[in-house]
Amino acid sequence: MGCTNCNKGCCDKVINDYFQNDQFEKKSCFDCNTAKKRCCDGVINDYFQSDQFENLFSNRDSLEAHAKGFWDYHSFIAASAHYQPYGFGTTYINSTFFGTKEVAAFLAHVGTRTSCGNKVASKEPLEWGLCYNKEINSNSNNYCDEHVKNIYPCAPGVAYYGRGALPIYWNYNYGEVSKDLKVDLLNHPEYIEQNATLSFQVAIWRWMTPIMEHQPSAHDVFTGYWKPTKNDSLAKRVSGFGATINVLYGDLVCGQGDNEFMNNIISHYLYYLDLMGVGREKAGPHEVLSCAEQVAFNPTASSSP
Repeated sequence: MGCTNCNKGCCDKVINDYFQNDQFEKKSCFDCNTAKKRCCDGVINDYFQSDQFENLFSNRDSLEAHAKGFWDYHSFIAASAHYQPYGFGTTYINSTFFGTKEVAAFLAHVGTRTSCGNKVASKEPLEWGLCYNKEINSNSNNYCDEHVKNIYPCAPGVAYYGRGALPIYWNYNYGEVSKDLKVDLLNHPEYIEQNATLSFQVAIWRWMTPIMEHQPSAHDVFTGYWKPTKNDSLAKRVSGFGATINVLYGDLVCGQGDNEFMNNIISHYLYYLDLMGVGREKAGPHEVLSCAEQVAFNPTASSSP
């Protein structure tokens, strides 16, 4: 379902009338009596430029990078265009703009999962996102789940290992994203590692799509469109960046107290907020950033990396 445009039935001003000066604290429909609780407006390249992308991923084309020459800014912008009408990077909640912080949050997960910083001695680890576009040493598992082969049959000789900016695994995930993007990734998963725009599209699909029915997406928990129930509160789940880790990784990462993987994702997010001009001070308190004490949305049996 698309996100309602802020200008429809809300403001009779044009976008340039209120997209002024401090673009990171934009307000939309603030003066309108009919302001909507949730709406979307603008495009990501209004506030996120190619030089910022270059700063975030400054080493992606270095000699050490395994996907040298693959990733670029224009592929990200082209991929995001499909999801911007659904609120990706364009969402306002109660007139507060979440777009810049959401792009930083999404790319923080991307940067963490595609980084080779821990393998490059004496280098700044947060500068090595988009080093990979697929799982290395991927021949050890074909990730074919026999229980869903009637719905998502595994193609002969094909392995469904991690590919993309937010790597997806298993035949059922390749099958689901194939339906939504109308690309035959079940028979041709290699398309993801051959096309940077598709690779970003698959990652944004994962960000925008709930892992299980009746559960929120990473997008919804980050923007606050998802509202915790009483059970969520008892499970210490709150809207914010920490909840995106919970949605994407469940108890593989969350509810484990402080741990290296979680803290690495948080460090990327804070670093990206600084580079994008928002500042880490706008990230929120630790309980919003972290999922250390949160009970997982999905238990391990239904979580996938």
